[in-house]
Parts: sequence; structure tokens; C-alpha cells
Amino acid sequence: MTIARTLSRPLIASMFVYGGLDAVQHPTPKVEKAKAVTDPIADLLPIDEEPTDLVRLNGAVQVGAGVTLALGILPRLSAAMLAASLVPTTAAGHRFWDEQEPRARAQQTIHFLKNVSMLGGLLAVIALPRAT
Repeated sequence: MTIARTLSRPLIASMFVYGGLDAVQHPTPKVEKAKAVTDPIADLLPIDEEPTDLVRLNGAVQVGAGVTLALGILPRLSAAMLAASLVPTTAAGHRFWDEQEPRARAQQTIHFLKNVSMLGGLLAVIALPRAT
């Protein structure tokens, strides 16, 4: 395994572990923004979960998949799970298109693009040939 691959996985995973732990331990500040995603999903799927529970669940997925990615355990599956958790996180948390104030819009755009960049890194993990 290359040094770059050995270092890249924990570097990609670090934000997910940190953010996931925060979501599990402190979901309440994220719930209001999460409703932009959880409410339409709840309308489409037969789920009765509260938005707080869904925020915690998403955070737990990020912690678990982040740790396994960092350790190189099932890295493609871990990256796929992180990618799947990143989409609703980004759609709910960084809705720059809803921001009216220019400074807030710029900040949310930066965070949105950061998440898109992280998604690109995860897709690279999924697509890279296996190390021998």
C-alpha cells in the first residue's frame, strides 16, 4: 500500500468522525436544518422517526464508517456509506441557495463546496483499484 493511500483514508475520515460524534452527542442544533431533508423523506417512506433520531443515526453512520475507513477496514464500503450520509448532510446543512445575506450565502457556499470536495475524495476511494 502506498504512503499516500495510507495517509489519505484517515485524513478523509477525520471530518466525518468529528462531525458524526458532534451529531450523536448534540443533535438539537442540527435538527431545524435537518427538517428540510427529513420531512420530505418521512413523507415518501414509511418511517416514524423523529428528526433528532435521524440526525443521531446519520452521525453514528459517519462515526462508524469514518473509523473503518481510517483503519482501512472495508474501505470501499466505508467510503460508500460516508458518501450516502454526506448527501443529506450537505442538502440540509449548507443550503446556500436559501441564504439572503451575502456573507452567510458565501459561507454556506464554501461549506457546500467543501462537502462536494469530500464527496469527490470518497468517490476516489471507491473507484481506485485495490492495493496489492
